[in-house]
Amino acid sequence: MSIDLSGAGWVKSSYSQSGGECIEVAAGFVGVMPVRDSKDPEGPALVFPANAWSCFVAGVKDGTFGGS
Repeated sequence: MSIDLSGAGWVKSSYSQSGGECIEVAAGFVGVMPVRDSKDPEGPALVFPANAWSCFVAGVKDGTFGGS
């Protein structure tokens, strides 16, 4: 499947510090969540199924992946 991301509106997390290692997401794509590295906006984007992305975000919030 190919998705045209040329008109995507990319958003960086509000938790991001300037110059930090961040990702950006582009909402508004039915059934998927495009994600890219904010340091490489012209580089490739990964496109995850929306339900998988929701599970990942929930895991981050509940500490499933550790971290500080």
